[in-house]
This record gives sequence, structure tokens and C-alpha cells, in this order.
Amino acid sequence: MYLSSSSSLMLRRFCSFNTIRCFSSSLNPSTQKKKLVFLGSPQVAASVLDALFDASSAPDSLFEVAAIVTQPPSGRDRGRKVMPSPVAQHALDRGFPSDLIFTPERAGEETFLSVLTDLQPELCITGAYGNILPNKFLKIPPLGTVNIHPSLLPLYRGAAPVQRALQDGAKETGVSLAFTIRALDAGPIIACERMEVDDQIKAPDLLALLFSRGSELLIRKLPSIFDGSARVKAQAQDDSQATLAPKISPEESHLSFDQEAIVLHNKVRAFAGWPGTRARVAVIDNISGQRNILELKIITTRVCSIDDILGNEVNDVTFSKGALVFPCGMRTALEVLEVQLPGKKVVSAAAFWNGLRGQQLKKL
Repeated sequence: MYLSSSSSLMLRRFCSFNTIRCFSSSLNPSTQKKKLVFLGSPQVAASVLDALFDASSAPDSLFEVAAIVTQPPSGRDRGRKVMPSPVAQHALDRGFPSDLIFTPERAGEETFLSVLTDLQPELCITGAYGNILPNKFLKIPPLGTVNIHPSLLPLYRGAAPVQRALQDGAKETGVSLAFTIRALDAGPIIACERMEVDDQIKAPDLLALLFSRGSELLIRKLPSIFDGSARVKAQAQDDSQATLAPKISPEESHLSFDQEAIVLHNKVRAFAGWPGTRARVAVIDNISGQRNILELKIITTRVCSIDDILGNEVNDVTFSKGALVFPCGMRTALEVLEVQLPGKKVVSAAAFWNGLRGQQLKKL
């Protein structure tokens, strides 16, 4: 189902007082299943929602998805057309009632909290919701709020755990289920699942994988969450071992080739998707001497052998084995396999090199 622009505007009205008051009465009062509310926004959270939908439809299910809370519609894609969040759209595509999708600007809005109280959910689940939950919210579900966090807590608390782990060159990561408290990602841990990190995987792919694993972990642990045993067995986090994963800023996207190649490779993987990584290069015409400065978006890289740069000038970018070879700090080298010019499509290093038509390429 495609959501029209008028339907998008309806999503904005879901949090109006009258609409919210009505939605709890639309539920079947005779149901004995526990009411669960899911909060999530980006595409990766859709895997969690799918798992909850599928589990709730099983004959022996203990719960129903009573409502979905997500970010308000926003302008996306090149046309900046106002669209529902990916989670909202996915819910609609699966036939979830539109009047049970709520899009408060803030989770602390009094009208929204009033409706959530009237709904009387037993449990709330969050997965990349993108909004701070105030104490008033956390006090409503008697079984608490459980968050799926894509790191091995207490490591990488914060907004960008996957990106920061890749940037640090982490060899292992994982996903944690934890009760939500007011302090950031600091609640008791219900369970976690570890996994090794491939040295070529990029942040969007790793994030999707971790949320898929987190969905499976959640479904396995839901019975113990509902019967209260998960709360009893949950392990307090050791705050002395905590590390932070602050939000990525676009200003961090530029590459500095005086750093070691492995540092740059990890940054390319970590910032893939958004904001990406960029490098400034000079294109020099050997006949006229004309010098043009380009800003390349670096898409895919790998670290290559020191032998590939021996004998080259320190600023020369060469082409070898299908890759642009950038000399880096500590006599290391970075192979760039794919690049993108502003406003253009992603191309292979070979296609870009051929387009230079013999001109020199130097790093800045």
C-alpha cells in the first residue's frame, strides 16, 4: 500500500486529542493477550516490527501489537516529499490500522502520554526510535520498556554504536536487550548476542544484521519478560566499563591521508550511507599544467600492501589492480575501489581513472 500525501497529513493528526482517545476503544475488550507497544522509526527497525507481528499472530501468542509509535512524517529523497517514517509505511503495508500509528513530536507530550496511559500497555519495545523517553513514559508500562541496542553494552552507549565500533576497528560486536532507564543506554541487561565483525562490512549492512539478530533474541526472551523472570535475572551494567558512541556529524566525513590506511578504511566503512567519506584531490593536465580540485566521495576501500606504493611520489595517486592507490601515513596505502563525484552515480575506480585520460591525480 502506498501512502498518499493526504494520508501522510493524517499521520500528523494521529496525536490529536480526539483521535488518540478513540483508538483504545477500537481494540477488542475481550482479548486476553497482553498489550505491547512498539516504538521505532528507520528501516532497520522494520525487522523488529516484522518479528513482533509474526509472533503475535501465532495461536499461542501471549501478546498483541496494540499500537506503534514512530517519528512524524518528514521530507525524504530528492523531491523532499513528506513521507511517513519507514516503520510507519511498513506497518501500513502489512495492514496495520493507520489510526493505531502515533507520531508525537516528543514522547513527553501530555496528550500522547494520556493516550498511552489509557491504552494500558503491559510492555513497550524500542528499536531505533530516535526520541528520548521521559520518566513519565517509563512509568506507564508495568513490565517496563525494553530496548534493542546494537552493541555489547555497556560498550558504545549512544546514538551511533555501529558506526563508532567500525570506526574503532572493532573485531567483535553484538546486540543487547536491556531495560530502559532515564540514563542513556544504562539499564539492566536481559541478554546479549555476540558476533565477529568482517573487516569489509559497512555500517548499514552491519546495522541491519544486528537488528535482525536482535529481533530473534527479543522473541526468544519475550516469555521471560512477560512472566517477570527477565527483570529478576537482568544484570546491572558496569558503568566503569562504559564507552560512548556520540552522533556522527558531517564535519567528520573528510579523510586525511596522513593517517594510516587502516584508520581511513575503518572510517569509510563506518560512515557508509551517511554522511559518507570524502577526499580532495588535484587533477593535473600534463600538457597545459592546468590544475583542478575535485572532491570525491569514497565509497569502497581496502588496505593494500606497502609494496604497492614503493617508488611513488608521496602525493601521487596511482592505479593498480582495479584500484586507485593512495599513499597514507606510516608508509601504508589505501586502495579505493569505488568513488562518486558530486551529483553523479557511483563508479568503479577503473571507470574514474579512464575518465582522467592520462591526467595526473594527486592527493591533497
